[in-house]
Amino acid sequence: MQQASLICRTSAARRNGQHGHSQPAPRSARRFILHTVAGALLLTALAGCKRTPNPDVWATVNGHPIMKAEVDKYYQNKLATLQQAPTPDEASMLKLEILHQRIDEEVIRQRAEKLHLVATDAEVDAKLAQLKAPYTEQQFDDQLRAKNLTLADVRHDIWLSITTNKVINKEIDSKINITDLDVANFYNLHKADFNLIEPQYHLAQIVVTSIPTPQAGNLQNSKAHNDGDARKKIQGLHNQLESGGDFSGLALNYSEDPNTASNGGDMGFIPESQLKANTEVFGAVGKLRPGQITDILPIYQGPSKRAIGYVIYKLIAVEPAGQHPLSDPRVQQLIRQQLRDSRSRLMQSAYYEVLRDEARVVSYYAEDLLKNIH
Repeated sequence: MQQASLICRTSAARRNGQHGHSQPAPRSARRFILHTVAGALLLTALAGCKRTPNPDVWATVNGHPIMKAEVDKYYQNKLATLQQAPTPDEASMLKLEILHQRIDEEVIRQRAEKLHLVATDAEVDAKLAQLKAPYTEQQFDDQLRAKNLTLADVRHDIWLSITTNKVINKEIDSKINITDLDVANFYNLHKADFNLIEPQYHLAQIVVTSIPTPQAGNLQNSKAHNDGDARKKIQGLHNQLESGGDFSGLALNYSEDPNTASNGGDMGFIPESQLKANTEVFGAVGKLRPGQITDILPIYQGPSKRAIGYVIYKLIAVEPAGQHPLSDPRVQQLIRQQLRDSRSRLMQSAYYEVLRDEARVVSYYAEDLLKNIH
């Protein structure tokens, strides 16, 4: 193998002009034969210089392989959430998107190792315990089987999430500076948004339903399948909140409302008149101080008031009616956080682009797709 590598490097040097190629001297048959044999050996060795990838390797990032099996596992999990089977082209597009995501994850993993920011076993264990808290051991195992996942898969995903957050916090979020001028400019452009004609309640929610749906809409794809499951799940979540659990994190991982789960359950500001339309909800929320949560409330559907699930609300803030001036600390905090979040998303996108540009990425699956155009 070392001889073949040496021949490859020697050949490359010759192609780059570092060695001349002499013709065999006509008067020396012996020299001609030696050159001919050497040339044959060189061509044989060069035939092995172009690497033929293992068909199970779908991409490499700086030489680290991303295996077909990795993509297939996430693809099968995704299939379980679809209403109908994808067409061949749709299936290939989905696999390509998953592969692209795995490439990004590998790029950030390698960056984290370079920065010494990888998650520790203790951090993974703590997060895993939090994820398991709403369930019994049997229920948690059933969730894994339903998603075709192993405990090792879950630990890997937790490790990657914590590691990614560490990198983003150091490389992006810690460097973002929102100035007073940024806040003032935003306020002047959106001044009307801070003029409230009635009080508004800033709420967040965690929803659990007993309605069977193909997709839960949360990070864990956690879904109650009947009323009994829903009651156990919402009670477990409420217990965690009572013990100081993070509302946003629990909503992100377990809430079954796809419109708010991805925002940590944040519903935004709701006008008082809209909230009063549901006397039970308004009665429960109206008793809260900012930061507190309601008891578990039923969710009703239709004129028959059929219970279809359960919800927990958190009151974040109450904004009185009228024009809220820029001097209001709550206005400044709201604008500053909105600008910080927006800039962070922008910088993260740019950061991933730069990391991919700096990495040596080869997507064999994409190459194979292009070879088979017809």
